[in-house]
Amino acid sequence: MRVLVVEDERVLADAIATGLRRDALAVDVAYDGAGALERAGVNDYDVIVLDRDLPKVHGDQVCRELVARRCPARIIMLTAAGELDDKVEGLSIGADDYLAKPFAFAELVARVRALGRRAAAPLPPVLERAGVTLDPARREVLRDGRPVELTRKEFAVLEVLLSAGGAVVSSEQLLEKAWDEHIDPFTNVVRVTMMTLRKKLGDPPVIETVPGVGYRL
Repeated sequence: MRVLVVEDERVLADAIATGLRRDALAVDVAYDGAGALERAGVNDYDVIVLDRDLPKVHGDQVCRELVARRCPARIIMLTAAGELDDKVEGLSIGADDYLAKPFAFAELVARVRALGRRAAAPLPPVLERAGVTLDPARREVLRDGRPVELTRKEFAVLEVLLSAGGAVVSSEQLLEKAWDEHIDPFTNVVRVTMMTLRKKLGDPPVIETVPGVGYRL
């Protein structure tokens, strides 16, 4: 899942990004509304965590513009304004969810993942295919009932493959969904991660390479 965190308090923004990355999400950060609109115009995000009181372009205007662009990302507003009227106004301009500061980080993660499941076709909370089971909430993976320990990137790549429901996923799509904007597009990190992931999942192999196209589970 690819997430954009938009927050002008840099310490808080970086803390949120770090926490979401620990949950195997790919995260980019913008510190003002103009940067948010620029990144959303270039990258394909599943969820945008959007602070309301932003410099350069106010969070409300960012939300309105994203909705006008028909941006497919789900938007969760993160703001110190927690009164009912503020929540109603935020939802009325196009936000999908609203979380007031201060907040429990576990709740933010749960809301981001819930919105991510709604960003495209609805997905079940637990993904399962070919004897592989992945539980994003518990961050657990099983292969035929056997626990499998994965790194965050291996977990993210497996989640993208399982979410595709048997469709082929290209290396470019994996880079887009499992890494952030700082990744080198010419890197071989996808191939290396796929090699270690296959080894950990064991035999018989469940991840197929489709030559010249990508990967399929």
